[in-house]
Amino acid sequence: MELKLTAPQDCIGDFTYNFFWQHRGAKLNPADAIPSQLGTSYSYEDVVEALKNGEEVHIKGDVGKRLGSSLGVDLVYFGGSGKELPGAGSIIVDGNAGSYLGMSMLSGSIYVKGKVEEPLGNVVQVKTDWEDYKKFVSITWLLHHPEEKETESILEPNELKEGELLLEDGILRSTLAARCRKVAKVHVKGDVGISVGILMRKGFVLVEGNAGMNAAALLNGGKVVILGDAAEFLGVEMRKGVVFVKGECKGFVGAKMSGGRIICRRTKPVPPVKEKALEREDLALLAEFGISGMITMNYGRYEVNSSEIFGSNLFLKGLI
Repeated sequence: MELKLTAPQDCIGDFTYNFFWQHRGAKLNPADAIPSQLGTSYSYEDVVEALKNGEEVHIKGDVGKRLGSSLGVDLVYFGGSGKELPGAGSIIVDGNAGSYLGMSMLSGSIYVKGKVEEPLGNVVQVKTDWEDYKKFVSITWLLHHPEEKETESILEPNELKEGELLLEDGILRSTLAARCRKVAKVHVKGDVGISVGILMRKGFVLVEGNAGMNAAALLNGGKVVILGDAAEFLGVEMRKGVVFVKGECKGFVGAKMSGGRIICRRTKPVPPVKEKALEREDLALLAEFGISGMITMNYGRYEVNSSEIFGSNLFLKGLI
């Protein structure tokens, strides 16, 4: 499939259609033709279906934001399993790409000949097999498939070794480790954007910096540790797992949380989340990251009692 664009367009190859379950077509109709095409009239849905079938989508011209968002995800909202789609196709861009490339991406590849605006999504650059193009693959895909050749071709200074992906290129990424289902570690020497660890079931993300909004959103297992500060909605809709923030947290901690635990500086969480006394495992976690003695009194453990778990409507319904 080939598209020639006369102007950048957002959400091309976006498997969520810009979170269709939230706007119900008000922002983007999957059946609509992508604007600014020259000589073709492919719809947003046409592009997504081609990628699902393992095809290459070649775009001549610049593209906008959210290119390849949730690429390779079999989304529940559209009748899927919520898991990785094997054999997803590739997007090849002859021009520049806007921010949030590869948000929550699980499989497939994205190639860009020009510049890529930060922040990125859940992707990392690897050695390319298309000359003069940058190649990006899903971080979660690398964690799920350590046997694949791309794990050996991650560009320095990043590296994947013995189940740990070290990111020290200073690039801001959002939705880092989205949907991870394998025991593996991502270590970020720097800040992360929004929704780090979203929908993780297993794994460990360590951030040696600050995190944007919705850190550990819909976390369903595993552990997220943030050694800097966390923005609003830490642990939103969290179900299982552990989140620890060493620095400060902004408002709405634990909004719509139904399970798991949050360890952070004492705060006022969103009810019915309540503060509980730190337990031995919490103190061990604090000590692991340099907090002991009287300083531990500044931290609390935040949970929801099983008898107080509220309804099942999801803040990000459709992502599971």
